[in-house]
Amino acid sequence: MSRFFLVILLASSIGLRAQVVRKYSNEFLNIGVGARALGMGNANVTSVQGVNSGYWNPAGLLNQKNDLEVGLMHAEYFAGIAKYDYVGVSKLIDSNSVGAISILRFGVDNIPNTLDLVDANGNVDYNRITTFNAVDFAALLSYARKIPQLKGVQLGGNFKIIRRKLGEFGGAWGFGLDAGAMYTYKDWKFAAMGRDITGTFNAWSFNMSEKDIATFQQTGNEIPSSSLEVTAPKFILGGARTFLFWKDRISVLGELNLINTFDGKRNTVVKTNLWSMEPALGTEIGYKGFVYLRGGVGNIQKQLNDDATGYVTTFQPNFGVGIKYKIFTLDYALTDIGDRSIALYSNIFSLKIDFNKKMNK
Repeated sequence: MSRFFLVILLASSIGLRAQVVRKYSNEFLNIGVGARALGMGNANVTSVQGVNSGYWNPAGLLNQKNDLEVGLMHAEYFAGIAKYDYVGVSKLIDSNSVGAISILRFGVDNIPNTLDLVDANGNVDYNRITTFNAVDFAALLSYARKIPQLKGVQLGGNFKIIRRKLGEFGGAWGFGLDAGAMYTYKDWKFAAMGRDITGTFNAWSFNMSEKDIATFQQTGNEIPSSSLEVTAPKFILGGARTFLFWKDRISVLGELNLINTFDGKRNTVVKTNLWSMEPALGTEIGYKGFVYLRGGVGNIQKQLNDDATGYVTTFQPNFGVGIKYKIFTLDYALTDIGDRSIALYSNIFSLKIDFNKKMNK
């Protein structure tokens, strides 16, 4: 931890090109965890419960029904080039509080480094090509607590530590805070999730040799320098309700999330120079709490058509199924990145394992 704080202090004191708010910062933290949520179009901040709540809304940890839960997920994007992994553990502390830790990794491994491809004599030597990894890590430390004086209210928060690394060229340490709340009123559930509520700060530092700098200059590339990158707050509002049919054997859940950003105009349904909003809608149909069918729509945007003569509306469709058997819950989701191209769909699997404390007889 001492190195983490040292990097923050150095980046602040150097003052080289200190960055203002970045519109797209720490984007790997916006992918999502758990195939259930991904299958519902990421509309999940209200209905999430248990271990995956550490990512979506820490207040949902209080809906955990087991003493200990473990969540796992592995995903690959762009034909396996990028790999995304998640592991989470949550534990009941007492009747009013739950704690959790979530670890995320997004990485592109074995990237060719061609900076030394040409030797001092101008000859191309492919044996001089090496590889490096571009990896993003995040650790979320979560805590949630009920407020007995406020009936139906649940509160939770995250402290997150971020490590981003570009091989031996450079990297960043970062930290930030999230806060979430849930409220139940009769058959309705409402939620609010604030991500990066104080701004999340990434302090970047780079280790470039004189030769690397010369290569960047010759090829017209910008030379990176130490900077402080800030991720602006994001607020997500959600509402959900579950309907029961056929003597409560069939459940139908619907959830709507409104994702609000404040880092400038985005290509979303509602947008201004300061504020943008995009909706996400998901549904889940369950049978006897054993098997589930899910669907969702999100990432609704307008973009230029192929001949740049007008705009078309694009969206990200999602589909998923899930099975719960004893202590295991296996979920699957089929998602894409927004243009509904078959080539860009990804198959996502996640597993949740429940452990209950044995009671003394």
